[in-house]
Amino acid sequence: MGLFISKYSQQPVQAMEISLERILLRAQVIVDEAEGRRITNQGMLRQLGMLRDAMYQGFYVLDTLRYRDFKEEDAGDNKVESHSWALSKLSSAKRLCLSSSSTKASQHLEVANVLDRLRNMIIDVSESVVFLTSYPRMHSQPYSKHLLMETCMFGRQMEMERVLYFLLHTPPCSSRLDRFDVLPIVGPVRGGKSTLVAHVCNDERVRDHFSQIVFYRHGTFRDEDMVILTDRCTMGHAQTRKLLIVFEVVGKLNDNLWKRLYSLCKSCTTSGSKIIITSRSDKIAKLGTTQTITLKHLPLEAYWYFFKVITFGSTDPEIHPKLTYLAMEISKMLNGCLVGANIIARVLQTNFSIQYWCKILEFVRGEVEKYVSMFVEHPCDLLDGTKHAYIRRLGRTGEDVYISGLSQTCSSQEELPEITVQNLLCGGVKPPYLGRTFKVLAWKSMLPPYHCYILTCEIQRLQTRVGKKRGSLNN
Repeated sequence: MGLFISKYSQQPVQAMEISLERILLRAQVIVDEAEGRRITNQGMLRQLGMLRDAMYQGFYVLDTLRYRDFKEEDAGDNKVESHSWALSKLSSAKRLCLSSSSTKASQHLEVANVLDRLRNMIIDVSESVVFLTSYPRMHSQPYSKHLLMETCMFGRQMEMERVLYFLLHTPPCSSRLDRFDVLPIVGPVRGGKSTLVAHVCNDERVRDHFSQIVFYRHGTFRDEDMVILTDRCTMGHAQTRKLLIVFEVVGKLNDNLWKRLYSLCKSCTTSGSKIIITSRSDKIAKLGTTQTITLKHLPLEAYWYFFKVITFGSTDPEIHPKLTYLAMEISKMLNGCLVGANIIARVLQTNFSIQYWCKILEFVRGEVEKYVSMFVEHPCDLLDGTKHAYIRRLGRTGEDVYISGLSQTCSSQEELPEITVQNLLCGGVKPPYLGRTFKVLAWKSMLPPYHCYILTCEIQRLQTRVGKKRGSLNN
């Protein structure tokens, strides 16, 4: 290990950056080519997933090296403090310690480890690359990465292929006791469960494979829905057609309801019919006839890659080094929240100035510190829709925004609010809204099922809050 450190510590930092940039380009070519093809081999998918993770880690380290001077400058001005809590839930952050306080030897060792991992991964996957051309291409993909992310789910390629494999392949009936396969999908709130399922169900292969695809939400599933499902299962030649049921569990699953649903599906549909059940709780794993898919928050490196792409869009981040550094610092404060990333990215896009982005960083950092100190939780946790919150408005020190709720809907279901979260935070909401409850569009997803996140807000002057109980912040 000592020789390993010595070998790389003698190289200039600039030389290591160039080596890392070159090998990342090779990795990106392989990953981009693979993402443009319909790969079904599970071993190859796992191998490509490992290369993709190594690539994200490499880009994170490269950006950390590129913008270390800004970090040191801010540290010298006492502008940057330790925010270990905000990163504590992101396990990958514990592996990356390229801060201004790190020694040169430890920084070089970290970069050397990333280089070595990428080289080994590219060598390992080189044989598989030969077979990539044997897989059919998907429909034409946008050239710009940010446009691709608007139409494809980021960071879930492996999970998508697992769901597709489950749906399109049926074990021989002779080797199975059950006629109805069940795939449980478990993940945190706003973790992408519904988006993953909708994305897969929108695939033409899935639509062609099943005669019907029906969606049910546990919180609104009624006896009338069971009657409708029974009619669908028993009408015409239903027993010779394949049915896909997607069952979203909200809260605690009603066991009797599940037993009725599963019994009905087994008795009324043909072999090859499937159920996908999603929940925040891993208790649904026992219901599965195949291995549960568990969605986790993106690692810090992948999250930064995602946030940088959606924030800068078609703008090259390298021509705005200071802005890229500020965006990187903001991403560390968001605790891996995808909805939060999309909201803040759109706020940043309204003004590409260093002064404005510094204000946004200060704002995000201040809100995180406030909620950590008061409630030992991250502000993005409020997006589960069960908690109330106060946040301040930029440039309006005498006003706070009281958020009493967050709802999730589909854009086609109701008219969307005209007020956006950018208007709310940056002062675009006019005085007539003071003291009145109104709706704010936080974010509209471009991916199926096209969820829209709507905040219920009220602007309050600080003196109005003096009489309110502090406990109302966390009802």
